[in-house]
Amino acid sequence: MPNLRKLMDSFLDRRLAIGVSVALSDRQKLELCEKHGDFSLAYSTAVQPNLQHFGDDDGYIAYATKMGHTFALGDPVAPHAKRAEYIQRFVAAASKPCFVQIGEATATVLSGRGYRINHMGVDTHLSLATHSFAGKKNETVRYSERWLLNKHYSIVECDGTVTNARQIQDLSTEWRAGRIVSRREMCFLNRPFLADLAPHMRRFVIVDPDGKPVAILDFDPIFSEGKVTGYTAAFKRKLTGTTPHAEVGLTKFAADRFREEGRTLVTLGLSPLAAIAASGFAESRIWRSLFQRAFSSERINEKIFNLKGQAAFKRRFHGKEQPMFMAFKRGTPVEMIALLRLLKTL
Repeated sequence: MPNLRKLMDSFLDRRLAIGVSVALSDRQKLELCEKHGDFSLAYSTAVQPNLQHFGDDDGYIAYATKMGHTFALGDPVAPHAKRAEYIQRFVAAASKPCFVQIGEATATVLSGRGYRINHMGVDTHLSLATHSFAGKKNETVRYSERWLLNKHYSIVECDGTVTNARQIQDLSTEWRAGRIVSRREMCFLNRPFLADLAPHMRRFVIVDPDGKPVAILDFDPIFSEGKVTGYTAAFKRKLTGTTPHAEVGLTKFAADRFREEGRTLVTLGLSPLAAIAASGFAESRIWRSLFQRAFSSERINEKIFNLKGQAAFKRRFHGKEQPMFMAFKRGTPVEMIALLRLLKTL
């Protein structure tokens, strides 16, 4: 018998505005990302499966639907001068869409169209021209890298000779089994992990003294005018029992490599619900309070997602915490449940 919940989702989604989606090829999406993908989620909007896209040959907004609600992912992948136009067109074409993990510029446009804007967490930025791992505050970061090397681990960039796809997939599968919720992996804000790298991605690996890969860290590219100017941390995986120094050491090693190459930015990705405060826009105080309580909830951190641990890890690197926003016209409990189901946290 078909799943009743899926049937209801399908029925509700069919009632949404018709003609919003546009057919862009994978090549078109990637080319647009290479031109205009200057924010952390841009690459994911181009390569993540199961997303729909609104736009044309010059740019797009990525989105998905759930329970009769539309959720846009990130900022428009379009020229800066035309992003407000894409937002306005999408709002007019869709049915009161909610925007998730957007920057301040997109939030400003939506606020002017009557949207309420709430913080949904922070994205940690390391501006490589000014950021340094020197000094006392970064002593523990430097120690993690030294500890690994002193214990005869190797930290290398994966070029296809260090590991193979089977090893990486096995590592990821074991890592998944140890998660708080192992039967499913979050999506939408994250995309599925693949053992083989997609174009422009970078992977760094820790190899133990016996030559076995025990931890990996994958990065997505950040673009500006056709050039890779930085990277955002996309996936972390490690075998059970691997030292906590692995993730810190990998992140430092990769950031140093990118700095040497002349890249300008590394972002560590979203810390969901961290540092929630007044957004500076018209907002929902109720959802602000609920987000703050969720971040502090021991039950949520222990049973659903380790929000505190995510934020604490990224704060070790002393980057700039860039507020990320969500924007909504409805802001109803049903819309939030639909978003949580889209993220697969419910």
